[in-house]
Amino acid sequence: MKSVSLNAFPRTLARRSGVKKLRTVGRIPAVIYGRQKEPQNLEIDSKDIDNLIHHSVSENLLVDLTISADARPSRLALVQEVQHHALSGKMLHVDFHEVAADEMVSIMVAVETAGEASGVKNGGGVLEHVLHKIKVRALPKDLPEVLTLDVTHLEIGQAIHIGDIKPPAGVEIIGDKHISVVAVAAPLSEAAEAAAAAEAGATGEVEMIKEKKEDGAAAPAGKAAPAAKAADKGGEKKAEKKK
Repeated sequence: MKSVSLNAFPRTLARRSGVKKLRTVGRIPAVIYGRQKEPQNLEIDSKDIDNLIHHSVSENLLVDLTISADARPSRLALVQEVQHHALSGKMLHVDFHEVAADEMVSIMVAVETAGEASGVKNGGGVLEHVLHKIKVRALPKDLPEVLTLDVTHLEIGQAIHIGDIKPPAGVEIIGDKHISVVAVAAPLSEAAEAAAAAEAGATGEVEMIKEKKEDGAAAPAGKAAPAAKAADKGGEKKAEKKK
């Protein structure tokens, strides 16, 4: 993974009001940790980090941080996490993990597929993407941004497992070698699809009946409860005696 340059600044505004003020001037709060050092609050220009991420294949970035007016002005770091606003999608916060050029590090790498599986193209199968990310370990310079799997040879019932993936030079893939990453499943027959739809419909009807029973738990209209009937009869007898 090739490193890219990014400028950062020590951050003194840490509270919510300070962070809000920071964003109004076009900067994003960040933190850097790792290398047995205490976490340090930073701020970065929102346009700079936005451009880096939008021109990258993924959010896995190796950056050469230049921190102005700092005791350690130059740091090599991985973008560990980028927090986005749930509605607008704007970046809210960035976590950096400081690394050394000669240190083996582990990250989660996105898995993409290339081509159309034979079982999908010729047999009407369905390509199932079981794992979307895989853990890898390598030196920072050797870390891949994504892992691309060629699925064109897959027939119905076949899969690519973690152990089948040939990693790039210097990269180790971590995980159970027998776990499927992508697989081609057989298409559902019309009968199976109809049965699945009928089962879903039956489940809905049972839930509706259940709700109705719960709602109508009170005694039906026009029928008095046993206790109420007994009370009424007692009252009638007393009235007869008085007469």
